[in-house]
Amino acid sequence: MGRIKTIARRTFLIGSVAIAGGVAFGYYAYKKPVANPLLDDLSTGEAAITPYVRIDANGVTIITPRADKGQGTYSIQAALVAEELDIAWQDIQVDPGPPSPAYYNEAVLADGLPFAAVDESFIAKTGRASGGVFGKLLGIQITGGSSTVPDAYEKLRVAGAIAREVLLLAAAEKTGISASKLTTNDGAVLLPDGSRIAYTELAVIAAGITPPSEVKLKPESEWRYLGKDMQRIDMVAKSTGTQVYGIDLAFDGMVYATVRTNPHVGGPAGKYDARKAEKMRGVHKVIPVTGGAGVIADNTWRAIQAANAIKFTWDKTTLPATHEELWDKISASFHPDMYDSQLKDIGDVDAALNASDIVNAEYRIPNLAHAPLEPMNAVVLLKNGRLDIWTGTQIPRFLVATASKISGLDAENIYLHVQMMGGSFGRRLEDDYVRSAIELAIAMEGTAVKMTWSREEDMTHDFPRTMQMSRASGTIKDGHVHAYKLDIAAFSTTESQMGRQGLPSVGPDVAIVAGAWDQPFSIPHYQITGYRVPALVPVSSWRSVGASGNGFLHDAFLDELIHKARADPLTERIRLCSHENSRKVLEAVGEMSNWGIDLGPNRGRGVAFTLSFGVPVAEVVEVTNTPDGIKIDKVYVAVEVGKILDPINFENQVQGGVIWGLGHAISAELTYTNGKPDQENFDSYEAIRLYQAPEVIVRGLENGSEIRGIGEPPVPPAAPALANAIFAATGQRIRELPLNKHIDFV
Repeated sequence: MGRIKTIARRTFLIGSVAIAGGVAFGYYAYKKPVANPLLDDLSTGEAAITPYVRIDANGVTIITPRADKGQGTYSIQAALVAEELDIAWQDIQVDPGPPSPAYYNEAVLADGLPFAAVDESFIAKTGRASGGVFGKLLGIQITGGSSTVPDAYEKLRVAGAIAREVLLLAAAEKTGISASKLTTNDGAVLLPDGSRIAYTELAVIAAGITPPSEVKLKPESEWRYLGKDMQRIDMVAKSTGTQVYGIDLAFDGMVYATVRTNPHVGGPAGKYDARKAEKMRGVHKVIPVTGGAGVIADNTWRAIQAANAIKFTWDKTTLPATHEELWDKISASFHPDMYDSQLKDIGDVDAALNASDIVNAEYRIPNLAHAPLEPMNAVVLLKNGRLDIWTGTQIPRFLVATASKISGLDAENIYLHVQMMGGSFGRRLEDDYVRSAIELAIAMEGTAVKMTWSREEDMTHDFPRTMQMSRASGTIKDGHVHAYKLDIAAFSTTESQMGRQGLPSVGPDVAIVAGAWDQPFSIPHYQITGYRVPALVPVSSWRSVGASGNGFLHDAFLDELIHKARADPLTERIRLCSHENSRKVLEAVGEMSNWGIDLGPNRGRGVAFTLSFGVPVAEVVEVTNTPDGIKIDKVYVAVEVGKILDPINFENQVQGGVIWGLGHAISAELTYTNGKPDQENFDSYEAIRLYQAPEVIVRGLENGSEIRGIGEPPVPPAAPALANAIFAATGQRIRELPLNKHIDFV
């Protein structure tokens, strides 16, 4: 499917699954064209040839509906369209576009299905295809799950090719010259005599032309942008400090606001005394909001200072009083009544574990906050029956539905203007911060309200990555891993997230065992079981979701068994690996790192592997055990993504994922006392320091038949590779994150 060169017009309308015949369920609804949302608001002289291309007198604008959180999403979406449309890179303009079912995500649901990425059976392929069908039928417009490139790779190139063909037809109509004799280059149609007609001059004619029934995509040999190093379109703005984020917006007559709501999870508002705050300089008023109060002032600083002056009497929650009691709840969930899934069960594990040399271990990973550098914020204006919202979000259609419920307005009267985000890591898959901004705007009808959370408000109201516990058992035989049993207990991310959107969570939550059950190893007796802890702390998706923790739980215990067998950690992983491209990743990282050489005294290296989001990743971490603690020296990473569209950004994303994973493994956790997070800012929730960050050497492989995303897969192997390296250097096996609870770092 990824190599098809000619794609029918219907494919653009109903998705690439149709190429392979689609699926029976809902086919007639699925094949219906999705309306082009750009046609609803066109000005004179504008054309919207597809939902992804708008042309007017000022140039060509490419619609980039997947949110940019700093990972370069706008650039890669623009490049996919521009490659086929023939636009000069320096002329590219982008717009996130309006919330619309036209921008459905076909790829995002696949990872939540109980089919391993390496499973190529008919049932698995059909199941994954059905995820794409539901993506369209439900109009799922979401950025997440490393799905942007897999979803857009053909869809956006087809959009560009269709627009190019329409512009050629428009030029033919204008000049009387056959379209077959015309070509395009850098935003213009070229005539046989060498003269040029800019796309902007053809917009009016193009608007009246029916798109062709099929288009032919460029062969890779003719690509100008894709597969080559590209300068991201936001590079200059970010390098010069001129990039505008949601937090930078300012409008005439705007007021500034913040909120204080109950920091105890799920706790109601309680009572508050705002008399002191109301008298402070610059404060306009204090307004009740759900869970607490909001302050309206003449700037953000004064709003936050006034909010700090409000005396609140918070009602407590029903959460346990101590964090250790939360662990007790998780520990008690290894019980048949809490059974959620057993997606891997090979051989006879119980019989194989009936041995005297059995290895048993319990591992723990903590809650983790998202903590993006840009605090949660939104600008909201309610005026004349219209609600405008300016904010960064990964769920635009869900956010509009939420705004409709709160405001009572129909969705067509709600206008969402998606902004560039200063990080997210999954945080903006939630809409809680916009809810409070809408409440403030309703109280200030006719005036734009810029609501900004303080860092403390953000940290105490985050929906963290779930804490998890695993109980593992294994045996060896003839110097090899023979049996492996892993039980994992966690809160359900899917149940928690979907519940906040009023949607049911049906069936097992694959996220509880993702990155563990689907690993491509042929162990004779192999069982992975998930247990769902009854809901307590609301949790959410965090960069690489379930695999972020399960990569540690699964691989670190595998490393224990390999050392018990006295086998080489890399060689045994390669021997066990049953997936060719995953094996090549392991072999590549061994070659890169010169695995097997003697590093010298007080040094060690660890290898780890995790396949997540369809992407096999192997990492080798090298450390030195100094008198003051562990120093991370270097990391080698090998990744298989099928096709690398932008080598520079690919390398940056892999390096960033590794640093993210290492930093959280070293020092980050979110704990609760009386239902309130103990960590409220970066002084208590520490990130990795610049001097601690190692050199990260990256190699991308392109052996796969399908293109994959890279934003999340480098994260899961980082923690186990580091823990395995510490064991190699010190002999200390650490089974709990963060690692600095047990060993020092320098």
